[in-house]
Amino acid sequence: MRAGYDKRWGRRGALALALLVLLTLLVACAGWLYLRASLPQLDGSRQAAGLAGVVTVQRDARGVPLLTAADRSDLAYATGFVHAQDRFFQMDLMRRSGAGELAELFGAKALPLDRAHRLHRFRARAEALLARVAADDRRFLDRYVAGINDGLRGLRARPFEYALTGTTPRPWQAADSLLVAYAMYFDLQGMQENRELARGWVAGHSDEAQLAFLLPPSSVFDAPLDAEAVEAPPAPIPAAAPAWWGMPAALPAVPQLASAPAAESDFVDAVGSNNWAVAGARSSNRRAILSNDMHLNLQLPATWYRVAMRYRDASGQPRQLAGLTLPGAPPVLTVGSNGHVAWGYTNAYGDFIDLIEVTGGALPVTHHRETILVKGAAAAVIDVRDTAMGPLREADGRTFAVHWIAHHPAALNLRHRELESVDTVERALAVAATIGLPAQNFVAGDAQGHIGWTITGPLPRRTASASATGTAAAAGAAVAGSRDASFPLTLGGAVPTWDGVLDAADYPTVIDPAGGQISTANNRQLAGPQARLIGDGGFDLGARNRQARDALRALGDATDVAGVYGVTLDDRAVFIDRWRRRALALLDADAVKDKPQRAQFARLLRESWNGRASVDSAGYRLARGFMWALYEQAYGGANQALERIGPRIDMHAASSRWPAVMERLLDAQPAGWLPRSYPSWRAFQLAAIDRISAQLTSEGAPLATATWGRRNTADIAHPISMAVPILKRWLAAPADQLPGDANMPRVAGSKFGQSERLTVSPGKEEEGVFNMPGGPSGHPLSPFFMSDHPDWVAGRPGPLLPGPAIHTLRFEPIASR
Repeated sequence: MRAGYDKRWGRRGALALALLVLLTLLVACAGWLYLRASLPQLDGSRQAAGLAGVVTVQRDARGVPLLTAADRSDLAYATGFVHAQDRFFQMDLMRRSGAGELAELFGAKALPLDRAHRLHRFRARAEALLARVAADDRRFLDRYVAGINDGLRGLRARPFEYALTGTTPRPWQAADSLLVAYAMYFDLQGMQENRELARGWVAGHSDEAQLAFLLPPSSVFDAPLDAEAVEAPPAPIPAAAPAWWGMPAALPAVPQLASAPAAESDFVDAVGSNNWAVAGARSSNRRAILSNDMHLNLQLPATWYRVAMRYRDASGQPRQLAGLTLPGAPPVLTVGSNGHVAWGYTNAYGDFIDLIEVTGGALPVTHHRETILVKGAAAAVIDVRDTAMGPLREADGRTFAVHWIAHHPAALNLRHRELESVDTVERALAVAATIGLPAQNFVAGDAQGHIGWTITGPLPRRTASASATGTAAAAGAAVAGSRDASFPLTLGGAVPTWDGVLDAADYPTVIDPAGGQISTANNRQLAGPQARLIGDGGFDLGARNRQARDALRALGDATDVAGVYGVTLDDRAVFIDRWRRRALALLDADAVKDKPQRAQFARLLRESWNGRASVDSAGYRLARGFMWALYEQAYGGANQALERIGPRIDMHAASSRWPAVMERLLDAQPAGWLPRSYPSWRAFQLAAIDRISAQLTSEGAPLATATWGRRNTADIAHPISMAVPILKRWLAAPADQLPGDANMPRVAGSKFGQSERLTVSPGKEEEGVFNMPGGPSGHPLSPFFMSDHPDWVAGRPGPLLPGPAIHTLRFEPIASR
């Protein structure tokens, strides 16, 4: 009887297991079918209201679309359709980031970011801007919006991300496209608040001579457009250091020095973009050659969406555009070529935000009640206190008005589409100076061989006397040559804030310089007096642009697209080699005696080194680590104090030029600046070597295994994987080890780097080259989800233009009745 009982339960158990397996399969099948249903339509025919004629969308084997129409507004509709079908969730995140509405998707964990962004009330500003937009521009934007909403409705199921978050996509509105552009203001200028707070802390804890030395307006690495170098003499080293200098942190304050590669944060490397142009006089085809790689946080899908467009302009002339669009933003070619002129961008890093300390009732305040919807919780209500100088925020126990150019009515407009029809560099620069977007270095080249640079985006108009440094006004003389209001200001104080935007006619420009080349890489652009028109909002150190400039010079007078593109991949360790040579000089016989770890460190600096930021180089990682260990020993205590003010507020934010300051100190070795924990400057430097050695071997691995590739490993994933981590393996790029680093043209970090690489000669787009991380689609089941990625990892130049069509989608106008 017992045996029969066991058999019955055994059969029931087997049946239950079979049912469980079947149910799992059915759920998996249902999930797969749902995912399939949310894939975009690639072939067939659709009817659409409002079209002037037939529009076709042809895709090649990589999914790159070629849009063809007789009318530019029809292309705006088609662009909206493909953007929505391939990238709607990405677009939704961008508009919600700009508006401070992410908590509606992700719940309370997104509230801190929403609170910070809602302070600026960009949705209200976008609606106000729409009321001022010219009728033709509004029609153009409305056609894009119609395409987006038709594309979203055209999916057989809502995008998969909404199923995972249990939410429903919200239809697109015209204001949402402006919010995407406002979101880029956060990405490209928002960090300047942290910089001002960091510099304000330094000013409050240093005297004027120390401040001038620690926060210089230029360095030996600068390679401006109007001079070989910035010739201003550096401030002298003061006799004594400030009290905070060299104070140790209680705990490691900078994640770069952690032993585990995953803990070595990229954020200090997150300064970037490169663009350069070579004049026709130096190119083999006598046309200019333009190259642009914009550096941003890396995720799937990529920031940019590549397209080619064909249409006829208002005069009936055929036009072809090839390059990049930003999904969700107004549907213009952001970067690329119109057949006559090619253009690209790097972030300008001018001084665009002033923090103005407000006490008592110094400014009249208007209160705005802002409601933030929160998924799974009650709505949060915040009181935004606005003033004529901007909204008020608290920091470091004080109240500041955030006076930001992004709040000005000129911050955004739709003039960017005028670039699509310019025929000369001169005209392109004139248009660029009128465009409303986060200020960028605009570099262009034309088919006649001319090249030029200017700033595009609004520049604050400041008085000529604004040459001192905010709360550190007394240091003004020491920083002569740099118009700098990048410290917290006092209302009515000695340093005035900006009071409007600069006229386009007054923008600085460079056209056809004698050397036949122009390059920018977030560095100080100018050495002369026009530098004051831009200001310094956190320029890069300058080593990257200097290396690019010199590499472009080495190309000679008959270069081509391949040669100019090659500079994009330059991973020579010119900057870090300075620190390697310094470490090797330090590690003499006395230093390594009875110190096997130091001896190995020296051996690896010599033998595991090929002069590049190579994935298999331990020497590169050790030399870089030596530099950052010195930073921690000198600035660790200050960084810990700054962390109490807010996240990502540190001495690197105060000045990217700290390596140049450190080099001056190590060369001069002044007694008044030797950190008190060390008996000599030699001991200070050897301690840094011991520090990085200990951290890289803390888990028992030999020092030789600490290669650069083990630290610089790609961690590029779809943002939904943060909400649903179990899916990351299907929503992430391979964990490739990446060559390159900061302070060289090939900028690469685990989550930050070259978001695209584009090189083209206008009128010869068929010879242009391109690659980017990921692919056109944001859908993991699409064959185009990762179609560009292998070329991007390897640095292989793929074609800029789409290849032969393998899919064709046709849009026909709905016949009027």
